[in-house]
Amino acid sequence: MPVDKELLDILVCPSCRGDVEYHQEEEVIACTKCGLRYPVRDDIPVMLIEEAEKPSGV
Repeated sequence: MPVDKELLDILVCPSCRGDVEYHQEEEVIACTKCGLRYPVRDDIPVMLIEEAEKPSGV
């Protein structure tokens, strides 16, 4: 079961408050502004900055 659409509509990046988008095949939620990638575990987004993966090249 993928992440709930209504939840995705209200989520923002906790680092920069940018919009996020869900990449189901990678099981991550990525910020469209700063590029941080937050893991999704058992269909639950882990929106903790310390758990985020930095974008490549940073």
